[in-house]
Amino acid sequence: MKKLLFVLSLLAAMRAGAQTPATSLTLGEVTFTATLRSRTYVWDWFQPAGTFQNQYAYSGNLLRLNFAAKAGTTDLDAEVAVPFLLGLPNNATAAAPQGALGLGSNYFAANSGSQYTSMGFAKQLYARFHLNKSQTLQTGRFEFNDASELAPKNATLATLKRDRVSQRLIGTFGFSDVGRSFDGLRYSWSAPTTDFTFVGATPTRGVFQTDGWGWNRVAFGYAAFTKEWGHGGHSADTRIFVIDYDDFRHILKTDNRPTAVRKGDTENIHIQTWGAHSIHAFTTKAGIIDALGWGAVQTGRWGTQTQRAYALDFEGGFQPAILPTLKPWLRAGYTIGSGDGNPGDNKHNTFFQILPTPRPYARFPFFNMMNTEDAFGAMVLRPHSKVTISSEYHSLRLTNPNDLWYSGGGAYQPWTFGYTGRSTSGKRSLGNLYDTSVEYRATRHMTFTAYLGYTQGLAAMRQIYTVGKNAQFGYLEALFRI
Repeated sequence: MKKLLFVLSLLAAMRAGAQTPATSLTLGEVTFTATLRSRTYVWDWFQPAGTFQNQYAYSGNLLRLNFAAKAGTTDLDAEVAVPFLLGLPNNATAAAPQGALGLGSNYFAANSGSQYTSMGFAKQLYARFHLNKSQTLQTGRFEFNDASELAPKNATLATLKRDRVSQRLIGTFGFSDVGRSFDGLRYSWSAPTTDFTFVGATPTRGVFQTDGWGWNRVAFGYAAFTKEWGHGGHSADTRIFVIDYDDFRHILKTDNRPTAVRKGDTENIHIQTWGAHSIHAFTTKAGIIDALGWGAVQTGRWGTQTQRAYALDFEGGFQPAILPTLKPWLRAGYTIGSGDGNPGDNKHNTFFQILPTPRPYARFPFFNMMNTEDAFGAMVLRPHSKVTISSEYHSLRLTNPNDLWYSGGGAYQPWTFGYTGRSTSGKRSLGNLYDTSVEYRATRHMTFTAYLGYTQGLAAMRQIYTVGKNAQFGYLEALFRI
């Protein structure tokens, strides 16, 4: 059945490709769309001792074929994804604490040590019932990003919500070459400026593993109320939310306790996360000023330990009315995720990021929000309607030096925890990250992106990577749509 679905999808894509390009194609009662994203990655990870591949390149590609139809008041959607990875490094994993030397190592390990791997699977397969004008019920396999429930009408708020709020805790991990979906249900009550959404689901496999058919023994319930408001030159978007997360895989947890203690703790991770965000845009004669606040606290159980943690993010920006040809946007902010200072006190104080897409907040993805302080500045230039240039600076250090340096984005296969942690032997400073990206939207069917990031490693990196403490990461991307 899997092979038949894949073959039929490819035949449909061939038929569609023979027609005149458009934003979508109609095949009888079915609307067909397709995207192909192709990237070439180049990694120069912090250099470990020994003969490991910390410098390498590989190709990551993702083909998506979507078939959508309407049957009365019901939306039907079926989407096939075909990730294919080419030339993965086969010697990019060193012993702890050096670990995986970039994401190429993650892909190689997650696909049974294959340098070339591909598989077609059902990315989405759902029905969405319009119960009335304001209520919908969606069930099946679908994609979901937290904070995406209500799109603000104000363009500044919409961009901030998409790029700086959404996917912090639950996301599709769409930056990866596989991504994740969710099997479950979603209920929404929506009005033009108000939304209530509930999602109950389990994440599928994927992210780094090209086999995205199965799911993980992990489940969550998400409920959020969002309100768009404001008057005059002030526009705002505010959300309150709660997430109940349960990981019952009974595998080795990643935290700062000794390995022997962690091996003896096979209890569930059952965490409640309570949070809110509020974003604001003020239109003045001098330009547009924005402000963003996001925060969350956590209770529950981390196996045998009590979970008590928090995370905060405060940001501000300015789009001056001057230099209209460049349309500059200057932003700065500070993010903190709590860490654990005592591995033996039966309390887990490290903020747990659940199932996020780390990439929007860590463009060079060697860190996340867990036990991390991130002071950053950003500049966006839009010299042409088709061109966006974005540069960022991040000063990174551990919130608590007695905890670990964490990376990752949550569960993606049953036997892998989803987060890695490295001991820095009490060193707190991670590094300074400088990066730039350029996006060129050539046509509505083609977009090209280039990214380059450089990290100046500081005390923690010198402790772990004794040969080379600095790192670079870049990629070239081509995105095609029909």
